Amino acid sequence: MPKMKTKRSAAKRIRKTGSGHFRRAKANLSHGMISKNRKRCRRLRKNDTASGSDERKLRLLLPYG
Repeated sequence: MPKMKTKRSAAKRIRKTGSGHFRRAKANLSHGMISKNRKRCRRLRKNDTASGSDERKLRLLLPYG
């Protein structure tokens, strides 16, 4: 049986943590920073974990972690 292919676009954006969850960056930080307050921009800089409902889909996209 051949190896499964990893979706490269997902691999560049999402990483698996040691506990098996998926880590991703938060959205809404690409443009329009003037209209967002500083506190909001600071919170958006941090990484976030993907929701549980998305983890099943991410496991298919990243079969080897």
